[in-house]
Amino acid sequence: MTTIHEKQYRTLLTSAETAATMIPSGAKVAMPLAAGQPPALLAALAERARARAIEDVRLYYLLCAGVAGKSVFDFELRDLIVPMSYFHSGVERALDKRRLAEALPAVDLVPCHFSQVPRSMIEHVGVDTLIATVSRMDEDGNFSLGASTDYALTISRKPGLRLILEVNSNMPYVRGDCMIPVSSATALVENNISLPILPAAPRNEVDDAIGAIIAGLVDDGDCLQMGIGALPDAVCSGLSRHRHLGIHTEMMTPGLASLVKAGVVDNSRKQTHAGRSIFTFALGDQALYDFLDNNPSVEAYPVDYVNNPFVIARNDRVVSVNATLQIDLNGACNSEFVNGRQFSASGGQVDFVRGAYASRGGRSIIACHSTAANGTLSRIVPTLTGPVTTSRNDTHIVVTEYGWANLKGKSVAERASALIGLAHPDFREGLERAARETGLC
Repeated sequence: MTTIHEKQYRTLLTSAETAATMIPSGAKVAMPLAAGQPPALLAALAERARARAIEDVRLYYLLCAGVAGKSVFDFELRDLIVPMSYFHSGVERALDKRRLAEALPAVDLVPCHFSQVPRSMIEHVGVDTLIATVSRMDEDGNFSLGASTDYALTISRKPGLRLILEVNSNMPYVRGDCMIPVSSATALVENNISLPILPAAPRNEVDDAIGAIIAGLVDDGDCLQMGIGALPDAVCSGLSRHRHLGIHTEMMTPGLASLVKAGVVDNSRKQTHAGRSIFTFALGDQALYDFLDNNPSVEAYPVDYVNNPFVIARNDRVVSVNATLQIDLNGACNSEFVNGRQFSASGGQVDFVRGAYASRGGRSIIACHSTAANGTLSRIVPTLTGPVTTSRNDTHIVVTEYGWANLKGKSVAERASALIGLAHPDFREGLERAARETGLC
């Protein structure tokens, strides 16, 4: 690093406690998702709230890490620091359970497609502060957002923003459009701790069966997007014999990284960013973070670019794979509600459903187990019990362990028949009866 950048760094460097005092009551604070959430700053902000030094701070984010659940989102601070979630995780579900027991409203959710979150936070919410974990500073005086470029990069460029960065040498230094110059920072805090680890979701024989079906729908040279969880992991395991695959995905996962390491992914047939795997955030194990660090074959870009359906469609033969919780007999998907309560959110599902289908030769795949609750509930249902995440007009290919169906070009009656064929046999008679009663077939 040059002398001027080093001097700027030292001038801005302070303690987490001091940096937290720069956030006033009434602030609207954004933080990146998961690995980009800054533990020292969050702990210091929580302590200010416990001391009643701040109030009415609203924190906007997706996919909360456990560190935030143990600090700023402590139940006892609920009236002082308010979670404003764009995507629920286990943290919000645990808070909702506690809130329900005390007759309090659930954690609030801001419905939004992932690609539109930067605009939502800047234009509609009006966030005035960004706190984020970043990598070590490079010789040009830039910090990489590393595993969490997401909406943070776009927000970091908002004029007049209060920008407090937690520098962590364990955050991977990733190339691409993911850099924040030291000259933009309001304050810097150092905190060299391990990044949050997302354990691999346990897979079972149903996951592997679905993964094998989806892998069979992928051709050599296709460009992949994978969601989170056991099903996408199973798909990656089924792709070991493929060649010349590409990656343009919102989330970089250990499964996708393994395909790069094995030579299955070389990005040689992409129309954009040839030779590079593109993502906007990463979450997984330490091996994933090590893979990303200073790797010239991987680049991170902001979510309003990566998840823009028009950008996605510039690559040919994009295959997006996402999971859902329910599919009705028309093909509409509820991917975010369980038992009448918010479980996750829409995230980038619709971005990639539309972007993949718009690409030349592209395929959008929605997958789920045929049943839930130990086989007592069908995931294919006459009517959704939550909001429509992916509309029936957008749903393309549906996969369960009983096979797959292409819904495009099918009438409502044909869709109902195809989806009933993907349901668990124990529920098909009831679904057929419901389809007749509602006039679907």
